[in-house]
Amino acid sequence: MFQKDQHVFNLLFEAVSEGVVVVDEAQNIVATNVSAEQMFGYESKELLGKELNVLIPKNYHAGHGQHVEGFIHQNVSRKMGIGRDLNGLRKDLSVFPLEIGLNPFKFNDRTYVMALVIDVSVRKKQEQQILDLNLQLEEKVLRRTRELINAVDELKAVNTRLEAENKRRIEAELKTKIALKKEIELNELKTKFLSLVSHEFKTPLSGILTSTMLLGKYKLTEQQENRDKHIKTITDRVHYLNNILNDFLSIDKLETGKIKYNYKDFKLSKVINEVVYNCNLLLKEGQRINYPDNIDDMYLFQDEKIVELTLSNLVHNALKYSPENTTIDIDVIQDYENTTFIIRDEGIGIPEKDQKNIFNRYFRAENALLTQGTGIGLNIVKTHLENLGGKIKFVSQENVGTKFNVTIPNKAIK
Repeated sequence: MFQKDQHVFNLLFEAVSEGVVVVDEAQNIVATNVSAEQMFGYESKELLGKELNVLIPKNYHAGHGQHVEGFIHQNVSRKMGIGRDLNGLRKDLSVFPLEIGLNPFKFNDRTYVMALVIDVSVRKKQEQQILDLNLQLEEKVLRRTRELINAVDELKAVNTRLEAENKRRIEAELKTKIALKKEIELNELKTKFLSLVSHEFKTPLSGILTSTMLLGKYKLTEQQENRDKHIKTITDRVHYLNNILNDFLSIDKLETGKIKYNYKDFKLSKVINEVVYNCNLLLKEGQRINYPDNIDDMYLFQDEKIVELTLSNLVHNALKYSPENTTIDIDVIQDYENTTFIIRDEGIGIPEKDQKNIFNRYFRAENALLTQGTGIGLNIVKTHLENLGGKIKFVSQENVGTKFNVTIPNKAIK
């Protein structure tokens, strides 16, 4: 029946460029156009009467017939394979991608399906080329990104090296400046030292020479008091010079690290008794030293000589820089870890502008320049205390007095 009206379909088939395949309800091919025949590789009219499956790859045969029957039953035009790829099978058994539009229609009370087939091989190839190009582009971007990251890392490494080199250069410049500053300070110290030594040695030596010359004149028995006076002057000057020399030797030992501390247990009252006894010999008219209370049960495990040196220096300074008729207070506070010595005087005090330099070697406050002294005692004391884990601080007001606080561990830190 369909073949009798073939001339009608031929007019329709050849009017479209897509391949046209018409099947009946039994899924047999009843009509094709030239485009479809060429697309699938068949001769003219060679597909007529064949089953539709000859155009479908074998792996799609299962269930395909049911899909076509269901489509014919629905009787609605639509595209096949929406959302998935479709493939056709050529006569030479090669497979190619395609798109299919299905259009059911009735003719002489029979239902047919006309399939419009488009070979999308070129488009798929182009899509694949685009995908390949995109992949190549992504790989190139990744490669360039890695190259950029590597370049950035190299720049960071170069910057790190440059920063390190710049830091070393700055440190070297700083060390050079510090060394230069120290050299300048050392030269100034040398100048001060020579001036100090010249003055501090010259005055006692002159006193010793004068007393020695005068001793020769006092030959009579009744002149013994005068002889004793000058002998005491000589003794005091010699002791003073000896103390200066000991201070200079202490500085040398501290700088060269040759100091060895002798740690042992000792009673605190023993040291303070010796310090106060020796300082009592230096009291001016009306001066007195207040002895600390409740120290009989206090002990230290430290270098006894350094503790004595520290207290002697501070009490001696308090006497030296305080006028007549004043009091020097000594207080001691001991807890589980530390012992604190407090020496308070009513002396000339330290000018505020000079207080930051009071522990510097050879430094002397402006209001103490006319009083004998070397300016190295406090520097030595501070260095010894720090070596023993202690510390020293003070508060002072000019023409009111000074209070020194010395804190030292009860047990030496070796």
